[in-house]
Amino acid sequence: MIYDHRTYTCRAGTIARHLKLYDELGRSPQWRILGRPVLYASTDVGDVNSYVHVWAYADATERAEKRAAMWADPEWLAYTVKSAEAGYLVKQENKILVATSFFETD
Repeated sequence: MIYDHRTYTCRAGTIARHLKLYDELGRSPQWRILGRPVLYASTDVGDVNSYVHVWAYADATERAEKRAAMWADPEWLAYTVKSAEAGYLVKQENKILVATSFFETD
């Protein structure tokens, strides 16, 4: 199992608008293709302009296949155009995490 951990930072004061846009246009196609994320969260302490989402995949091949399908999906592409036009995002950090040997995922 691998985990795709993504942190996005929005321009100050725009995170609520960005998450609303994602909920309205991006969430449905992304979750339809990738499945439900392990976590999708923001914070009210610390960097309040950022949010995190984590996706689980059996392996790197499954991740690549699902992400390719997502980037071929017209509904997802329409969302990315609207997101880019809105200009809320300023930074993205991605990490691929591998669980330790003693962590069980039931």
